[in-house]
Amino acid sequence: MIPVEILGIFTKPFALMIRLFANMIAGHIIIICLVSLIFIFGALSTGIGWGFSPLSVGFVIFIYFIEILVAFLQAYIFANLTAVFIGQAFEGSHDDGEHHEDALIV
Repeated sequence: MIPVEILGIFTKPFALMIRLFANMIAGHIIIICLVSLIFIFGALSTGIGWGFSPLSVGFVIFIYFIEILVAFLQAYIFANLTAVFIGQAFEGSHDDGEHHEDALIV
C-alpha cells in the first residue's frame, strides 16, 4: 500500500497540470487553425481568401469567448480538485467514539 500512496502523491498534481494545460491549449490551437485557413484559402485564390476571412474571424471571436468561459470553468474545477486532494491528504482518524455515545442515548 505504501508504494501506491507515494505514487498517488505525485500523480494527483501531475494530473491536474495536464488537465489544465490540455484544456487551455485546445482553444488556442482552434484559433490558430481558423486563422491559418485564411492564408491557405488565400494561397489558392485571393477571392476565396477574402471571402473566407469574415467567416473565419467570426469563428475566432466566438471561440475566444468560449475560451474565456473555459478558463473560468477550469479555474473553478482546479480549485475544487485541489481542495479535495488537500482534504484527503489531511484526513483525520476514523475514530467513532462520539458516535457510540449518541447511540446509547437513543
